[in-house]
Amino acid sequence: MSIHEQYNPGDIVYCIIRNPHAQDVANVQHAAVVQDPSNPDGLALFLYETYYPLTDEFAIYPTEAEAEAAYQDAFGLAEDREDFYG
Repeated sequence: MSIHEQYNPGDIVYCIIRNPHAQDVANVQHAAVVQDPSNPDGLALFLYETYYPLTDEFAIYPTEAEAEAAYQDAFGLAEDREDFYG
């Protein structure tokens, strides 16, 4: 099943987003699935006032709990990261 078959316009999803200016910073952010304004046959994520084409390159989860669990698997607990970085 393609990513476009999994979601519909109006769905709210949760993404793990890395800060492009600080690669050791990431967070879970909600986004809306919308019709892609530059591709009428495609879908996009509306995130931070910007449209991003919906592709498999995004770590997208249907619930905040699933996104938080994936975040913990990838980055560990906040106190673990503080010990590592600070």
